[in-house]
Amino acid sequence: PTQFEMRQKNAQFANAARAGKKPTKPSRQEQLSKRSPVGLAALGVILFVVVGGVVFELIRLMFL
Repeated sequence: PTQFEMRQKNAQFANAARAGKKPTKPSRQEQLSKRSPVGLAALGVILFVVVGGVVFELIRLMFL
């Protein structure tokens, strides 16, 4: 593609983005807002404590 064609395509893309159509990549702010507030490690620890507590309670009920 020539330089003129590239400029035209860039202008079309910019106009589409200004008109409210989503650009190809989301902004960093959008990516951060979609992330979970609880980290994966913290979620693993919480799950371990809850599931582990249930398992130990069931063992206690069965064998004691």
